[in-house]
Amino acid sequence: MQPERILVVDDEEAIRDVVCSMLAPAYQCAAASSGEEALKQLKEGDFAIMLSDLMMAGMHGLTLLEHTRKQYPDLPVIVVTAVAELSVAMNAIRNGAYDYLPKPFEREQLMTAVRRALEHRRLLLENRAYQDDLEALVAARTDQLRQAMERLERSYDITLEALGDALDLKDAETEGHSKRVTAFTIAIARAMDLPAAEIRMIARGAFLHDIGKMAIPDEILRKPGQLTDREAEIMREHCYRGYQMLRKIPFLQQAADIVYSHQEKWDGTGYPRGLKSTDIPVGARIFSVADTLDAITSDRPYRKAKPMEAAQLEIQRWSGRQFDPGVVRVFVTIPTRLWVDLRKQINHGIDSHSDH
Repeated sequence: MQPERILVVDDEEAIRDVVCSMLAPAYQCAAASSGEEALKQLKEGDFAIMLSDLMMAGMHGLTLLEHTRKQYPDLPVIVVTAVAELSVAMNAIRNGAYDYLPKPFEREQLMTAVRRALEHRRLLLENRAYQDDLEALVAARTDQLRQAMERLERSYDITLEALGDALDLKDAETEGHSKRVTAFTIAIARAMDLPAAEIRMIARGAFLHDIGKMAIPDEILRKPGQLTDREAEIMREHCYRGYQMLRKIPFLQQAADIVYSHQEKWDGTGYPRGLKSTDIPVGARIFSVADTLDAITSDRPYRKAKPMEAAQLEIQRWSGRQFDPGVVRVFVTIPTRLWVDLRKQINHGIDSHSDH
């Protein structure tokens, strides 16, 4: 094992020689006659300690100390000076020196100071390595946790998609509606610059908005004609039924609020609770616009689909009554082409899925 290298800085050659002879053979010694030369050697070599005089021609020892502390923070510096004043020593320590040796000194004093400085450096480097290892470990564990959460979240979404497919089978009239309205909801939420995590939650609420219809009797859900007042009342229960189904699932609690509120209206005339204005969750307010857009532009047994432009005009007409005016303002800035493309992509995916 190679002995540690020590840089001795003094503008007097005789002192440099004496100090280096004291350090040999326990340590390798290099000498510099000025602060400028010392900085050059530090740049070119790997040193464990630097011993530096304070009162030198050219660059003062404190100036050299300042440069060294900035460029080589792990290098202990022992200042050596003939000025045996406590104030000078304290000034050097305050400026980052590890230790102080007044001239003249005995070899044992020098060796003791060097050993202490080397131990200090060893502890510094070990602590640095520990911190680096700890940070690397934390980063690795964080990445593992993130990947696990992503896999878990993906498994959640696969489960939700299966629920949506089950609902489509029960309510064939609206096949693909959940996927289209989810895509429309996401597009509006993004245009509103909502955080990604909130958009994911809103998307789940949009996708599952009709999940409560699973609890509605088939004879009501699939009735071709107009519903009786009692049947309409039962149909309206799907908001609360869906909320009850989802609210106990931790990752769907916020989405459950959207399911509960997706039939509310901005002016308070919606159901089931008659919520008004911003009392309605923002996800439900966004969904309301997206849902109407899909309903108007989709074929129904009682009418043909209308163009996107007609849906946009209808939504603007009901702004401030059925819809949140702020959401509508954002909605109208989104190009019509986007809605057309989203509908085509989703319908194509549904057709491809049904072929299999």
